[in-house]
Amino acid sequence: MKVDNWILKQAETAPDRLAVDDGKTQLTFLKLKQQVSQLAGQLKAASVLDGDRVAIMTKNSLLGYLMALAVLGSGKTIVWINWRLSDDEIKRQLSDSEPAACLVADELFRESFDQQFIPFSTITNQTAVQVTLVPEFPSQTVASIMYTSGTTGRPKGVMQTFGNHLASATASTFNLGVMPGDEWLCAVPIFHISGFSIMMRGLIYGMANRLVDHFDAELIDRVLKHEPISTISVVPYMLKQLLKYRTADNTPYQANFRCMLLGGGPIDRPTLQQCRQRQIPVVQSYGMTETCSQISALNSADADKRIGSVGKPLFLTQLTLSQANQEVLIKTPALTPGYLNRQAAFQRKLNDTGWYRTGDVGHFDEDGFLYIDGRLDDMIISGGENIFPDEVEAAYANRPDIDEIAVVGQDDAKWGQVPTAFVVSDAPLDQADLTAYGRQKLAHYKVPTRFIKIDKLPTNASGKVQRFKLKQLL
Repeated sequence: MKVDNWILKQAETAPDRLAVDDGKTQLTFLKLKQQVSQLAGQLKAASVLDGDRVAIMTKNSLLGYLMALAVLGSGKTIVWINWRLSDDEIKRQLSDSEPAACLVADELFRESFDQQFIPFSTITNQTAVQVTLVPEFPSQTVASIMYTSGTTGRPKGVMQTFGNHLASATASTFNLGVMPGDEWLCAVPIFHISGFSIMMRGLIYGMANRLVDHFDAELIDRVLKHEPISTISVVPYMLKQLLKYRTADNTPYQANFRCMLLGGGPIDRPTLQQCRQRQIPVVQSYGMTETCSQISALNSADADKRIGSVGKPLFLTQLTLSQANQEVLIKTPALTPGYLNRQAAFQRKLNDTGWYRTGDVGHFDEDGFLYIDGRLDDMIISGGENIFPDEVEAAYANRPDIDEIAVVGQDDAKWGQVPTAFVVSDAPLDQADLTAYGRQKLAHYKVPTRFIKIDKLPTNASGKVQRFKLKQLL
């Protein structure tokens, strides 16, 4: 099966329809095609399209959006790089994915970057050569690669095909619907699946994307009140910040606003109740990078009776629970074909009958609504970002003043969770020094907010740290 190049398809069928708006510039689908074609010619002139993959590091800018579509429309795979990562983390991901180049928004360029990193301005200053955008793609062609974590070993790159993105978008529209004039506000990072899926759905549905550079609650509140936004995707931290403005000023959002799609971690009952009181239509959802975003969602009509639920499986998705440990198991055409260079690791995620093991634990209520109870492992979700304790611990492993370290998540009113470290050491702990050291090795949100000295880490008979006992000490 082949799928259309959705840029070309929309330019042909809806040339005058709004495609993207960054608050300053608006592009129709025809203008979008023209600018993407121009950029593709400039990428070709800079020899960026010589390989199969191109990495991109950008915020939610219009140029970043266009650059990504120029890579995609040229038939190359996008490797999304989280600009918040440390140099070492970025280098590990580039070493694993081997892109022809890493395109970097000028404001994110670092002095430490070598010739593999190319500023956007270098591309836009090129004289374009003639390039024809690829008209169609085999559905199994990998469109994008996203890394779910950067570890001290080989990072895990999730491959997402055009067929995966199409299946995800199809499932979403059966749940949320699409109407003429819809506009999806993208305030989540486009290097995450939550943001990139908005881009892809815009192309597939012929729906406008409203880009904002980064999350600013005051700006988002103003946009929702004064612009014709129909949908916004948020994580719990974003939702709580937006609620503050609704509390201070109960001016309603625009009439066609109908969905605040919530994902990225657990949300507390009082927050959802406040949303209901302030007539904010929250749709709780559940998904992952491996499934190109949501696979289950709770519609706003059920929100009152099912607070805390992520709803029922979307169209095309099968979902069940393991009898052994209540792990959520799924089958869906949106599921990744595997991890880049780590197919054995992906195969281990499939059970004997082909169900994908998500690593999440959940339960159904009597009416079949799904509730996510937590992780089988100990992943920390802070402000919508995933933090893996092993990665943080490894960053500190070589410090001579640390004998042992274990990291757990601590509840936080602002971020949902924050990482906290328990340290075994004979030396006094210098909190400021430990924080500064971590920021050299890790993205800042991964650095523990506290370092607590402990005489001995609790372990089981096999020597594994019992993190639940550490959490009891918080």
